[in-house]
Amino acid sequence: MKVVKGKRNGKKVDVKEMPEASMMLLPPRPGVCQECATDHDPAMPHNQQSLYYQMKFQMEHGRGATWVDAMAHCSDDVKTKWIEALKTHGVEVSS
Repeated sequence: MKVVKGKRNGKKVDVKEMPEASMMLLPPRPGVCQECATDHDPAMPHNQQSLYYQMKFQMEHGRGATWVDAMAHCSDDVKTKWIEALKTHGVEVSS
């Protein structure tokens, strides 16, 4: 990453040039899950449909997040209940 030094309005400015293929995400606001930027009980799955979660996961793993990924930290009981609930909405979850 190249750092360019310059001046703007008489003040020194350091500008970092980012490669075209790179992307940065701002952190979620305080008080929400730092993985999915949603306010949820830590025992529950991350919000798989959160744009923040999808982008962060893609940047870290090189693929889109699935419901299996969003539930990976949950207990087996919670996973079972969520899989059943998602199924009633037409969402098939397979590991």
